[in-house]
Amino acid sequence: MPPLFTVCAANAGVTALLGVGTTRLYPSGDAPEDVAKPYATYQVLNGVPENYLGEPPDTDEWNIQIDIYATSVNSANDVQNALRRALENVCHVTRLGRTGTEPSTKLRTTSLDISWYHPT
Repeated sequence: MPPLFTVCAANAGVTALLGVGTTRLYPSGDAPEDVAKPYATYQVLNGVPENYLGEPPDTDEWNIQIDIYATSVNSANDVQNALRRALENVCHVTRLGRTGTEPSTKLRTTSLDISWYHPT
C-alpha cells in the first residue's frame, strides 16, 4: 500500500483543513463517530501487480477512492483541492467526484480517485 496518509499528513494545505497531529484522514471508511468536520476516508478499490515475463513484479498499481465529508460544499471542495495538490506529485488523480449530501448525516460530500504506482 502506498503511503497515502503519510503524504497527506505532511502537507500543510491538507493539515490546515484536516488537522495537525491527528489528521482526520481515516482508512476503510472508519471515521470515529462525532469526529470534527471536515474529514476524509479512503479505501482501496483494487491493486494490480505490474507483471513481467521471467521475473516477479516490482511495482503495484493501487486505485484508491477518497471520500470527503464537510458541513458545506465550499469546505468539501477545499479539502478535495488540498488533497489533490498534495497527491498529484506522487500519483495520478483519475476522477473528481460530484458534490452531494450524505442522507443520514446531511454532511456535504465529494470524492476523488487516485492511481498510484508503488514499489513492492
